[in-house]
Amino acid sequence: MSNKKRPKIAYEKSVGAVIFRKEGRKIFYLLLHYRSGHWDFPKGHVEKGESEEETLKREVREETGIKKIKLVPGYKNKTRYFYRAKDEEKEKREKSGKGTSVWKNVIYYLAETKLKRVKISFEHIGCEWLDYKDASERITYKNSKNILESAHEFLTKK
Repeated sequence: MSNKKRPKIAYEKSVGAVIFRKEGRKIFYLLLHYRSGHWDFPKGHVEKGESEEETLKREVREETGIKKIKLVPGYKNKTRYFYRAKDEEKEKREKSGKGTSVWKNVIYYLAETKLKRVKISFEHIGCEWLDYKDASERITYKNSKNILESAHEFLTKK
């Protein structure tokens, strides 16, 4: 048996939003360009004492500057994934005693806004409103592509 210390595993829950807006009959989805290089939806950790909806609204406001969203009733989707923290995140986790191996559950809601203007946070380097086809091509991770697909199906079948 090896003397090598096993990495501490963190179990985390986040809440995210598939944000969309309509222009006539066209639907556009908001994607954020994260500093790590990937494109994805706004999302973040549930803070102590916060409901999923409170987390969702706070994260959307912090990451996009959008204060007014309307949740679409009946849509809620969940994805889960595992990753190992790197670079700055790894250092922060080690200093705070959190695990650097992370099992993450993310709950996604579908949210509409009338606003086109977005004010991204320091966590991001860009954003775009894209139609379904372009958003599907731009999103980096398969889990997020699946979330977009299910959200788009839900919206277009209503």
